[in-house]
Amino acid sequence: MTYTYKEAALKYHAEPRPGKIATAITKPTETQEDLSLAYTPGVAEPVMKIHEDPANAYIYTAKSNLVGVITDGSAVLGLGNVGALAGKPVMEGKAVLFKKFADIDVFDIEVESHSIDEFIEVVERIACTFGGINLEDIAAPACFEIERRLQEKLDIPVFHDDQHGTAIIIAAGLINALKIQGKELETAKITCLGAGAAGIASMNLLIALGAQRDNIYMIDRQGIIHDGREGLNEYKQAFALHTDKRTLDDACDGSDVFIGVSGPDLLSEASLMKMAENPIVFALSNPDPEIAPDLAKKARPDLIMATGRSDFPNQVNNVLGFPFIFRGALDVHATTINQAMQIAAVEALVALTLEPVPQEVLKAYKLDELSFGKNYIIPKPLDPRLKDCIPQAISKAAIESNVARKPLI
Repeated sequence: MTYTYKEAALKYHAEPRPGKIATAITKPTETQEDLSLAYTPGVAEPVMKIHEDPANAYIYTAKSNLVGVITDGSAVLGLGNVGALAGKPVMEGKAVLFKKFADIDVFDIEVESHSIDEFIEVVERIACTFGGINLEDIAAPACFEIERRLQEKLDIPVFHDDQHGTAIIIAAGLINALKIQGKELETAKITCLGAGAAGIASMNLLIALGAQRDNIYMIDRQGIIHDGREGLNEYKQAFALHTDKRTLDDACDGSDVFIGVSGPDLLSEASLMKMAENPIVFALSNPDPEIAPDLAKKARPDLIMATGRSDFPNQVNNVLGFPFIFRGALDVHATTINQAMQIAAVEALVALTLEPVPQEVLKAYKLDELSFGKNYIIPKPLDPRLKDCIPQAISKAAIESNVARKPLI
């Protein structure tokens, strides 16, 4: 990132008005009668309706289209534990994406918290405000317990996007990449570098879709997670293999798939060369991937490559998922975003990639042609079809799995 770009980013956030989001009034306020309906005495009528039946909040307030984007600032982007307040620009950015892509309103909430219990209590006490909660930038392993306990306590969707949003996009892209490379998820040998929120959630979703746990090498800073290691938390322990392999290089030997959710320049050419024929590399560290795409393709012309960057083909971008997943959940007043809904999102993304790409997408990305293949394994973020196909798939899955409180209109 150049100094000029840094200055541009700061100016963008500071001018002409600080921040990136604001509230808007949705009802007329031009007359005395308007004001009397907006506040006292008219506001008493919906108050009593909600008091009689809390479900009426979905009818008379913004709850039905409102998501709380909530963080403790413990794992902000690649910057680490910068604190809740410093994470606010990211939470506002998430709000922008919710509104831009799915017309969902957001309140960003930054919680100064020093324990899991404290954070959970804060979120639990304010949850009635929202139709759903997007947990964001919370460090592992605390994020797993926080999400699980809030899901148990609350009757609205609680979704940690760093876990499940990433997992859904990875899974969709990988299923298509495997198809192109002539491989099957059920038999693929997978190396996952990074055992935090994204890595563990992604591997769990792939297992739900058919991957075999014994074919997955999960790697953290100490190497391969194996059954001889001590001090593993319960989430890593679930991936502890009985193996004498110890290093990333060992894991790559004969591997069909490399998924990196770790840091820059950690996958060497030598390790890449050890992978199986027609390998798949998802180097998702951002902005600098685990291996540079040009370097990887030169070493292995037979590979399919994906990154987290927009300036290379096959960007694994969470904006393909979370706005539309919440849109579908909110539309049917879902009580959760369960695994059936996550799989529905994966299947919708997989199917959409196989369809002809609209001209407006080609124009947006300055392309003459784009079709299913090595350089197009997942839809582009600006594809307007996303806002129709994914929410419908999510709503349908919510209804079929009995977590919807409202029919899909």
